[in-house]
Amino acid sequence: MAITDKDVLAALSELVDPVTGRNYVEGRSVKNVKVDGERVTLDVVLGYPARGVIEKVRAQVTDRLGQLPGVASVSANVASKIVSHAVQRGVKLVPGIKNIIAVASGKGGVGKSTTAVNLALALAAEGASVGMLDADIYGPSQPTMLGITGRPTSADGKSMEPMEGHGIQAMSVGFLIEADTPMVWRGPMVTQALEQLLTETRWRDLDYLVVDLPPGTGDIQLTLAQKVPVTGAVIVTTPQDIALIDARKGLKMFEKVGVPILGIVENMSIHVCSKCGHAEHIFGHGGGERMCKDFDVEFLGGLPLDIAIREQTDSGKPTVVADPDGRIASIYREIARKVAARIARQAEDRTAIFPKIVVQNT
Repeated sequence: MAITDKDVLAALSELVDPVTGRNYVEGRSVKNVKVDGERVTLDVVLGYPARGVIEKVRAQVTDRLGQLPGVASVSANVASKIVSHAVQRGVKLVPGIKNIIAVASGKGGVGKSTTAVNLALALAAEGASVGMLDADIYGPSQPTMLGITGRPTSADGKSMEPMEGHGIQAMSVGFLIEADTPMVWRGPMVTQALEQLLTETRWRDLDYLVVDLPPGTGDIQLTLAQKVPVTGAVIVTTPQDIALIDARKGLKMFEKVGVPILGIVENMSIHVCSKCGHAEHIFGHGGGERMCKDFDVEFLGGLPLDIAIREQTDSGKPTVVADPDGRIASIYREIARKVAARIARQAEDRTAIFPKIVVQNT
């Protein structure tokens, strides 16, 4: 009995995407299935950057289809295709950017900026085109974390070219001022600066722009939520109750303004002594996971309290770059894939494909 397209799809519906947790048929990843006698060819198109799992997916698909009676060979082309996804109503996409990820925390000192830069670098390591916008106007840290010096240039005198570090594009007010210059600005000036940094930078074909927000729920967060097309937000916290209280406020703020929560990252989850190997939950245990259950959002992952993370970031080579094959970098990459997969499950933004209609008096 000859194999059919339906047989192929039925077999693939039994396989689960290792990142999204959905089967490939349900996730609409299977394309161009062709059966030619005993030969099967198909495309598997993943909606997230997947350099770290492409071979795993290819092996999974070819092994399963190779078990079907009458199949002698399987050719599976596995690739990623990242598209723009829906944002808040009434907010237009920024040219050159498909998706914007806000990284936020309710309070300072929880490792938000470190998480943001490693998330951006992990997305790039997985094969995406990535940018970093440092929206912490009062305390810009991304220039140091990315090891970028110098000032941005302008080709037309109106817009700025993004700076570059470790393969990602970046913009920060820190590139425009001296390192020890305080930003003594009131709220309206700060929010205007954020809008200018975003819209007057010539971002080049970004799959994701990661925005490192200042802590809290103030002017910048509201401006971002109301005027910037945010695809989703990542909340960073530590396990301790005092951090979780403020993290909950940040999460609720995004919910109120219609920005999807992509998930929660728990920093400083556990400390392992470098001398004796003793593991201890210095800041408490399980707080981030409990918060996820309370708000029905995804727990993206927990990161240890490790001196290497701080040392590497301070040196301008964050963990994902400094130790790409290490255990901590693998956690950041897993978090990045989960964030991208969560975005891929959201509705697409199709405004770019519709023609603009102009009504004129004739």
